[in-house]
Amino acid sequence: MDLKKYIRSIKDYPKKGILFRDITTLIKNPEALKYTIDKINDISKKITFDKVSAIESRGFIFASAISYLTKKPLILLRKKNKLPADRHSINFKLEYGEATIEVHKDSISKNEKILVIDDLIATGGTAEAAAKLIEISGGKVAGFIFVINLFDLPGEKLLKDKSYFVESLIKFPGH
Repeated sequence: MDLKKYIRSIKDYPKKGILFRDITTLIKNPEALKYTIDKINDISKKITFDKVSAIESRGFIFASAISYLTKKPLILLRKKNKLPADRHSINFKLEYGEATIEVHKDSISKNEKILVIDDLIATGGTAEAAAKLIEISGGKVAGFIFVINLFDLPGEKLLKDKSYFVESLIKFPGH
């Protein structure tokens, strides 16, 4: 299945100069969504991991399905002030601004291997922040799986240069 045909591209969103790759057109198609989840699950079989983590918010869609299929716990990496208990926080830069993500301090135990799933890798700021959250929690990053890699932006290289396993289903130019 050619997943690219299920991705809508929107110019100048969320700000001028950004070409936004929209997965809502993929997830509204049951066959494309099932195929995507099956492919992510196939990739996850290459990795040894104890828990699945999801980056807010579109990562929740895919990671929850992988958590279910693999019978592994799901860890939520959320935007600032969305988690109610004690948490670790990391501030980072996005392609179009700044943000903070957090994880509950009791979500990850020492030396647990955490698989990170998200919809898209662009500059790598969010993914790198996710890795830092996992590591300050005592865990280890087992790898990253993305639906989309914007291959002409530095995110994938940033993660691979840090020796992380990185794989994606679709490659698009970022601009």
